[in-house]
Amino acid sequence: MTPADYDAWYDSPRGRWVGETEFRLIRRRLGLLPSETLLDVGCGSGWFTRRFAAENGWNVTGLDRDPAMLDFARAHGRNERYLEGDARALPFADASFDRVIAIASLCFVADERRALAEIVRVARRGFAVGWLNRHSLWHRRHAGRPAYQGAAWHTSREVRALFAGLPVARLRLSSAVFLPGGGPLARLAEHLTPARLPFGALLLATGELAR
Repeated sequence: MTPADYDAWYDSPRGRWVGETEFRLIRRRLGLLPSETLLDVGCGSGWFTRRFAAENGWNVTGLDRDPAMLDFARAHGRNERYLEGDARALPFADASFDRVIAIASLCFVADERRALAEIVRVARRGFAVGWLNRHSLWHRRHAGRPAYQGAAWHTSREVRALFAGLPVARLRLSSAVFLPGGGPLARLAEHLTPARLPFGALLLATGELAR
């Protein structure tokens, strides 16, 4: 899949609904203030990076290991900064960003635990990390498709285990996109289903740093 094809999915009715639904949950749980800095690890085409940068003038940096994705992100960005790098060895000093996000990107990293430790290391205040949820209808419909080749799907228990021993306080798990269709029924289900139930396509872990 080309960067343009990947990004174009978010312009489709279904993709736009999924993206905005996930964005609202991340924004709500992250609690990012207008003056804070944000790092997007595994930013891909920059869809979430651009979305956050468009809100309140947030200072956002996107990082990815794919040069083609970064070229696309830079060409379609505005005020964001994009850098090439490996999630397992982030090229930043400790506590370089107020908050750090990684949205379904660590699922494609060989050593998720190492990448997660790096996210915690460079975050000053908090983080939001999203995983593909194995206990979801999205998994039943999409696991094994080319777009998810090599991806790791996790349960809420497995996600919590990844944080064991890391300096994290108030770890909280939420989820979004409970019905994958994006139609009226899916929108109603999203409105009525509490985000604390761990059955949405996106399994989101948020927390603060306990330093």
